[in-house]
Amino acid sequence: MTATYTITLKNCAFFARHGVHDEEEFLGQRFFVDAAMEVEQGSALDTDSIGDTVHYGVAFAEIEKIVTGRRHYLIEALALEVARTLCSVFPQIRAARVSIRKPNAPVQGVLDYVEVTVEHRAP
Repeated sequence: MTATYTITLKNCAFFARHGVHDEEEFLGQRFFVDAAMEVEQGSALDTDSIGDTVHYGVAFAEIEKIVTGRRHYLIEALALEVARTLCSVFPQIRAARVSIRKPNAPVQGVLDYVEVTVEHRAP
């Protein structure tokens, strides 16, 4: 079994329009994303080459494209799309664990945020 390491992007912030209610699409809000990617070691740690690992700038851009793209009613579905895309774009990712936080969830009550976490394992 090959060794792995984890690359984590924490608290990435994006303005988007996800949610079930029409007001959420109309008004939009900030969403926060954490992405932890389990990466096969391969030769990256020996070669010290960005070409042999997951370029986290590219990973951030992929996350941004999805989160700021088409509307999702469920942040669960949004998180799964992000996780699947990361695994697809970077073949060295074995699994991606994506959390999405929605601070202004339309609930009756006081809370900091609603958070959903999805894990996708590469085929």
